[in-house]
Amino acid sequence: MESSAVHGVGLGGLHCQTKNLYSHSSTTLLPTFLTGKRQSYPSSLKLQNQFPLISSPVQLVSSTASRDAAMVSDTVREKNELADISWDNLGFGLVPTDYMYVTKCTKGGDFSKGELQRFGNIELSPSSGVLNYGQGLFEGLKAYRKEDGSILLFRPEENASRMIMGAERMCMPSPTVEQFVEAVKLTVLANKRWVPPVGKGSLYIRPLLMGSGAVLGLAPSPEYTFLIYVSPVGNYFKEGLAPINLVVENDFHRATPGGTGGVKTIGNYASVLKAQSAAKAKGYSDVLYLDSVHKKYLEEVSSCNVFLVKGKTISTPAIKGTILPGITRKSIIDVARSQGFQVEERLISVEELLEADEVFCTGTAVVVSPVGSITYLGKRISYGESGVGVVSQQLYTSLTSLQMGLTEDKMGWTVELN
Repeated sequence: MESSAVHGVGLGGLHCQTKNLYSHSSTTLLPTFLTGKRQSYPSSLKLQNQFPLISSPVQLVSSTASRDAAMVSDTVREKNELADISWDNLGFGLVPTDYMYVTKCTKGGDFSKGELQRFGNIELSPSSGVLNYGQGLFEGLKAYRKEDGSILLFRPEENASRMIMGAERMCMPSPTVEQFVEAVKLTVLANKRWVPPVGKGSLYIRPLLMGSGAVLGLAPSPEYTFLIYVSPVGNYFKEGLAPINLVVENDFHRATPGGTGGVKTIGNYASVLKAQSAAKAKGYSDVLYLDSVHKKYLEEVSSCNVFLVKGKTISTPAIKGTILPGITRKSIIDVARSQGFQVEERLISVEELLEADEVFCTGTAVVVSPVGSITYLGKRISYGESGVGVVSQQLYTSLTSLQMGLTEDKMGWTVELN
């Protein structure tokens, strides 16, 4: 039976009445950086908005609950202490962290300001819109730790704007840019101990927007959930900053004109798994897709945009509805132009791969990933026999140095959290 208990803690008046999402947790904890001391509250209690957070007149209902809460609270370290994991062995996989952010709204409504909850499983109706009809979007961005211990976000407002665009296409309400960015900040700060040390990786941030309400017939969901969770990550490709090997896909297509290829909807990614799995079984790193109409123009890799380098000209497929407008893509274009490269956004035929000096991919997860070879119709085209291409290395270093706060941010792209 679905619990009617309100679960979670409002943040300084930021409170959303949300039903209990857990089957295994009865206590919600506040991170110590928000209160100055460890506190815990039973999930069945609601904190009223009018009470200041640290002075809410709430008592634990039993000594057992107090002991249990204290045991869990002891696992929440001080904000400057790192989590006890092997930072040198991070891959790109989920590492469960401490908190996630959750808020809800009804169809046609607006999202109220949400709450931090302990990271864990969520409860969904079997008839929810996201499970039955794929009404869902996600975003991806990163946080980096600086030498002084502060945290940098990279262009979170761009992710917010892209989610708004995607939500409109998928008939969903979305948080405002301000709500999105504030929620990201709260989630990162609550999980600050999981931000890797300098040079060890980043904190991957995954905002989700989904139709969580029950709907049987094909229609927009009556309720929506906006959720953010995070995980420390290392390199996306096992090769790291080393050339990857792609294969051009001729039979399957990632997107079609008029479809949803230009927004970050969840179905776009499930549809590439078959071709990607087959490619990896043959030893390739990933798949490069062609357009579905002419079957000759480059579009993108499974989860990355693609660039070709020829002399001082860098070319990338134009955004025309079937290609995701990547934020790293947009950033690399601006960085390249600032360094004197001519950047072209246009149709690129697959034959141009034969003439390119370098090829590289961009994305939040990979940042910049140089391509060592591309196989097309059984013919292998190799690049950068000596390793990472000069341009790929230059752009990777420029962008990551900016993201990690190692160089001055003249673009105004980073947001610092203390």
